[in-house]
Order: sequence, then C-alpha cells, then structure tokens
Amino acid sequence: MSGEIARVTLRVTQAFEQLQVPYAIVGSLASALHGVMRATLDVDIVADMTLAHLPPLVEALSAEFYTDDEMMREALEQRGNFNLIHYETAFKVDVFICKLRAFDRLELARRRRMTITSEPWTEAYVASAEDIVLSKLEWYRVGGETSERQWRDVVGVLKVCANILDSDYLHRWATELKVGDLLSRALREAGLSQ
Repeated sequence: MSGEIARVTLRVTQAFEQLQVPYAIVGSLASALHGVMRATLDVDIVADMTLAHLPPLVEALSAEFYTDDEMMREALEQRGNFNLIHYETAFKVDVFICKLRAFDRLELARRRRMTITSEPWTEAYVASAEDIVLSKLEWYRVGGETSERQWRDVVGVLKVCANILDSDYLHRWATELKVGDLLSRALREAGLSQ
C-alpha cells in the first residue's frame, strides 16, 4: 500500500479509535491486505457510529478532510454512507454506517487487527478474509456480475488465505446471502475444493 493511502486511512481509523467507534476497513483495500495488492482510488470503512459521534469526528478531521455535516447526519439517520476527502491528496475515504442485518453486525464483530504500515509500525481493524469474500460476492451480484476487479479480488483472497479460511462460515453465509453459486465458482477458479 502506498504511504499516502496508508497515512490518510490511518488518520481516519485513529479518529474512530479515539472516539471508541467500532470500525473495519472493507472493500478493495481490505481484499488487498488479505489477498493480492492492487491500486485503489478510495478506501471503504464500515463504522458503527451514532449521531453523538458526529461533532467530535468532524472536529478531529476537519482540518485535514473536507466534511459535509449535513451529508454525514443524513447517512447516520438512514444508515447510509458519507465520504471524507483529504485536502492534500484528494484521496477519498467512504464511511458506511453499519447496517442492522445480522451479517453486517457479524462482519464488524469478526474484524481483525492487521498491520497497515511498518514505518512506523501501525495497525488498524480490517474485516476478516471470509467477510471480504462474502461482501465482494454480494457486491458482484448486485452489480450484475460484471466487475472483473471484484471477481479478481475474491479469487485472490481465496488463493492467499486458503489455509486459514473458515469454510463452514463461508458456505453458511454464502447460502444466507444467496451467493452460494458464486462462492462455488470462485473456489473452483482459486483451485480449492468445495
């Protein structure tokens, strides 16, 4: 991961940690951390924020990031998403408010601390490899099963993490999320048994 992306991402995750907001890095950055590195134009973070977190978060980040208080408030009320744009680099951090459905709550509960940069040594919470695979399969399906990037991310995570994946968890939630057929196909492409 480039130093700039790591620096911007860690600035946001550190603000969440100071405010005791549960969060997890998800999306392409998370799949790159678990699988195969690729360029990304933004970072996605799931956060379990409330309206009470909004003023101190804006205060903590507004000197370095463009923030839209109204958009953030609306995202919190509707459990949607908002973005933070880093002034210096124009790098975007998309913050998704954690949904109430069981899978989304579990994804946040199963997050893992991972090294984001080694100079200086800094960690942040990242969604588990299994949850990244499941989320990306769900996005792939919703997107009409056309995104080669999403698909490559899934297969890359499966290949790299093959020996540590919780297969029962993957299959159970793939069925629940109605992406079991896609998981089977991705496992075949990754050279893994069902």
